[in-house]
Amino acid sequence: MTLIKSISGIRGTIGGQVEDNLTPIDVVKFAAAYGTWLKQQRDKEHYRVVVGRDARISGEMIQNLVMQTLVGLGIHVIDLGLSTTPTVEVAVPMEHADGGIILTASHNPKQWNALKLLNAKGEFLSGEEGKKILELAESKDMTFADVDSLGKITRNDAYIDMHIDEVLDLPLVNKKAIEAAKFKVVVDGVNSTGGIAIPELLERLGVYVVKLYCEPNGHFPHNPEPLKEHLTDLSDAVKHEKADLGIVVDPDVDRLAFMDENGEMFGEEYTLVACADYVLGQTPGNTVSNMSSTRALRDVTEKHGGTYQASAVGEVNVVELMKQTDAVIGGEGNGGIIYPELHYGRDALVGVALFLSLLADKNLSVSQLKTTYPLYFMSKKKIQLTPELDVDTLLATIAKTYEDENVSTVDGVKIDFADSWVHLRKSNTEPIIRIYTEAPSQMEADDLANRFIAELKELAGI
Repeated sequence: MTLIKSISGIRGTIGGQVEDNLTPIDVVKFAAAYGTWLKQQRDKEHYRVVVGRDARISGEMIQNLVMQTLVGLGIHVIDLGLSTTPTVEVAVPMEHADGGIILTASHNPKQWNALKLLNAKGEFLSGEEGKKILELAESKDMTFADVDSLGKITRNDAYIDMHIDEVLDLPLVNKKAIEAAKFKVVVDGVNSTGGIAIPELLERLGVYVVKLYCEPNGHFPHNPEPLKEHLTDLSDAVKHEKADLGIVVDPDVDRLAFMDENGEMFGEEYTLVACADYVLGQTPGNTVSNMSSTRALRDVTEKHGGTYQASAVGEVNVVELMKQTDAVIGGEGNGGIIYPELHYGRDALVGVALFLSLLADKNLSVSQLKTTYPLYFMSKKKIQLTPELDVDTLLATIAKTYEDENVSTVDGVKIDFADSWVHLRKSNTEPIIRIYTEAPSQMEADDLANRFIAELKELAGI
């Protein structure tokens, strides 16, 4: 299949040829490069790294390879075992660790896995830091510890509970109101670690939980990306159980989507819009999302008197702009909520608690809540890349063609029309071009996406 080496980590399919896939040799090489880079940041006697994983079938193998490689470098490891991406991010500063590694390929299917790399703040590495690690991996300039200086592994299974404690202690999480609302919720944990963390959080909030695919065995029952077409079982369960809402997360629990009481999607894009509406109503301020996210966040932010700004796609870019603008909440339109009051990382647990606080405060059904927001429709499509395709030239040609419109080339090409927009960019995690559009109706959004797909294919001769 493929191995993708980027500044955000290393991602690939399990098995196959070295350097073409995510093989044990590739895992060891990149874990060693990361550990070497960490030791270059500070000269100290002991180094510590937090390691956790989602429930993928390959996860235990990959985690053991990573941990033992770090041990070989003389680095001590805090092993969280089955965990979530935001839990590892929270654990790194709590452990006063030098960094963290999460073993997860996020929304990719089960044959994929990845190493997501964190700094000492529990945040994703910058582009320059990621580039240095890639260079170290290729140079093989890595020195391992002697036998008396090997690291040690310490197991700590408490961090999901501790993460939930931190969420429940947030001033804006209205536990009493949520408990009084007596919500009934169906949770689709896609048989990964969301099936552990989300039901436990909800139960501690006094919510009645119906579990769907919450066994963390790594056998994903459907495509793990939390999109409408993959969630028919959740829709059926919400209606059958007469639940107030459905909740679905991706395998590493940094993306969050809701389903209303009728089994209809609330809209992944509107996860952040709703949470921001609640936070801004309590603590006015600014917001940030990436430029592939809905205009509705801008509208809601301005309604509360704040300023909205858009960053390049990628969590590290969103976080950087949030810090620059003192944003009180931000994230990505894929259901990623970043609430700095807890930490600078996408966190479905925080998102669930804020959303339910909003729902309890407004005393509305989920479908009623949706009608209170500006209504936009998005289309998210993609074109598979081939090795001979010169994507940069394609995108430059598109930008030139539409130079009379409002065009941004900060991240791929985004063209803002009067009542719609299109964003074309290379994915950092898959060999594809993403085509995102937004318009006043679904038909207009789909038509706009199809129009640009046709233009790209014509330019590429495919």
